[in-house]
Amino acid sequence: MSTGFGDLKIFSGSAHTHLAREIADFLGIPVGQARLRRFPDSEVSFQIDENIRGADIYIVQPTSNPVDQHLMEMLVMVDAFRRSSAARITAVVPYYGYARQDRKDKPRVPISTKLVANLMSAAGVHRVLTMDLHKAQIQGFFDIPVDHLFAAPVIIEYLARLNHPKLTIVSPDAGGAERARAYAKRLDAELAVIDKRRTEDGTAEVMNVIGDVAGRTCILQDDIIDTAGTIQKGATALKAAGAERVLACAVHGVLSGPAIERIENSPLDQLIVTNTIPLSGAGQACKKIVVLSVARLLGQAIRSIHEETSVSSLFV
Repeated sequence: MSTGFGDLKIFSGSAHTHLAREIADFLGIPVGQARLRRFPDSEVSFQIDENIRGADIYIVQPTSNPVDQHLMEMLVMVDAFRRSSAARITAVVPYYGYARQDRKDKPRVPISTKLVANLMSAAGVHRVLTMDLHKAQIQGFFDIPVDHLFAAPVIIEYLARLNHPKLTIVSPDAGGAERARAYAKRLDAELAVIDKRRTEDGTAEVMNVIGDVAGRTCILQDDIIDTAGTIQKGATALKAAGAERVLACAVHGVLSGPAIERIENSPLDQLIVTNTIPLSGAGQACKKIVVLSVARLLGQAIRSIHEETSVSSLFV
């Protein structure tokens, strides 16, 4: 069908080339030809090595660690495509960095989430495809269309295959209870919540487990696992409350700082994450971590956007 846009083309920054190849393989097209280099002073150099005039361009680039470097790469790439007469540029950002700085929770602080949205629009991005934003209302920070996918179907399918009896989905804090409830409903599981209070230095102190977890398989459910302090303490609290086994799942495995060591030393049997962010070497070596691919989900969304058909079927 004719969509008013040219050929569908997938390009990748340096953040997650493996995911870009997976998406391209699903769509049955090659990854676009381009050269992404750095000058000796670390400035980004980018050149497109094929004709993209009138093409429908999708740039795969999660803004993962190093966040600023990957963000700047994406902006430079977008500028190159805009100046090379691409018909439409979609930023495929499976993990949207700076999403946790989405409000003024203290005096005299920036709302960095909105700043990054402005930068992407100013560079020439026409639309954004992302997954599991830290808060759904971040879509409203953009003045361009945002397709906000959820990795829940991928994670829930995996959890259902494990077929654990006496299953309880656990939210590691009160704020995530609604998301955990959605998982519990789909898996026909019970729901529990950990009452957590943060101390002045930002670490989490577990206070109480609300719900019946004794003798049950508990799955801690979160959107992002960063330093893994919350998950480690949550798993310890669940074991102390009598849980038979404890797993954890999250969409974005940021896993920075002491995260891998904490996971290894925690009572967790398994940590399930998706490949919105590539695992580090230490993460790949950790036998407790299972990585699920979201390439098919992103590929289906890209195909629907390109063909101008509904993406809403992917939101269930």
